[in-house]
Parts: sequence; structure tokens; C-alpha cells
Amino acid sequence: MILENAIYFLALINPVSKVFVLSSANPPFQKKELRSVCLRSTLVAAVILGVLSGVGSWILSVVFHVEIYSLKVAGGVVLFIIGLTAMRKGTFFEQDLDGQKTDISIVPLAAPLIAGPGAMTAAIAFSAVNGFWRTSVSLLIALACNHVIMLASLWIGKVLEKLNATGPLIRISGLIVAAVAVQMIFQGTSEWLGKVLHP
Repeated sequence: MILENAIYFLALINPVSKVFVLSSANPPFQKKELRSVCLRSTLVAAVILGVLSGVGSWILSVVFHVEIYSLKVAGGVVLFIIGLTAMRKGTFFEQDLDGQKTDISIVPLAAPLIAGPGAMTAAIAFSAVNGFWRTSVSLLIALACNHVIMLASLWIGKVLEKLNATGPLIRISGLIVAAVAVQMIFQGTSEWLGKVLHP
């Protein structure tokens, strides 16, 4: 179950979008800069997702009076838009990094690229069903895999560019993200109908 959830989280985190952002930076990152950016973004995303996994359900129900199924539907809609954008435009986020050397480790890498709407929704929902510790372990595995892929983003970007595979890969990944989003919407809707029909 932990491994299955980790793979699910990794699909929501979507390492392809990180490879695209990091490999297309102009001027390009040096290896030392890349390691620093990847580490900061991973740590910040881990804190965000960890906090949501621990107290997100309580905040939703007590503070905002929002049920988990509503969050699944809303998160699914946002995630579907992101996936649809990737399929149509060949990019997940329009981020202009040309001529800039600004720190992108927090925005857009940590949020919304790593700790995006899908991952946040899943962190809260999985924690409510599977418990905090199982969810945390799954998150850590997914974040570790994503971190390794980000560290190799410059090399991966060069290979994909030579093969002219960047655009197709982003669109395929966008389709997967959209499919995951639709599934989230169906699950949330099913849970809502179950509560309405069987109170």
C-alpha cells in the first residue's frame, strides 16, 4: 500500500514538469546551483505536504467546514486544467526564466510544481484514510524519487532535446495528470452521493 501510494504521489508531483523548468532556465544552472535549488524546493515541499498530511483534515473540517470529498472534486478540477494545458500547449506552467537568476526553489518549484493541488489534496485525503505515518512514508519516497530526477534534469533535458521528445513527453504526462484528476473528481462525487443517499 505504501509503495502504491508513493507511485500515485509521484504521478501527481510529476517530475517531467520539473525537468522542463530546470533544463530550460536561461542562463542555465551550474551543478552546484542546481543541487541547492533542488534541495531547498524538496525540503519546502516536504514541509508543506507533511503539515497538510498531519493537520490538513482537521483544518478543513473544523476551520473551513469543508469535507474531504469537496476537496477531491476541487483539487481534481484544478489538476485537470493543468493536465489539459500540458496537452494543448506542451507546457505545464508558463514560467519565463529568460535572463533571470532569481531563486525559483520556492516558487514555482516547491509550490505549485511539487506541492501542487493534486499532491496537497491526496496528502490530506490519504492521511484521513491510511493514517499520518503511512502517508508520510509514501510522500517521502515520492519526494526522494522526484529529487533524484530533478538533480539529473540538465542531462535528461539534453537527451530529450536531441530526441525531440520534450513536447510529446509533456503531453503524454499531461494526459496522465488529467486522467488522475478525473478519477479524483469521480471519487469525490461518489463519496458525496454516498453520503446524500445513505446519510
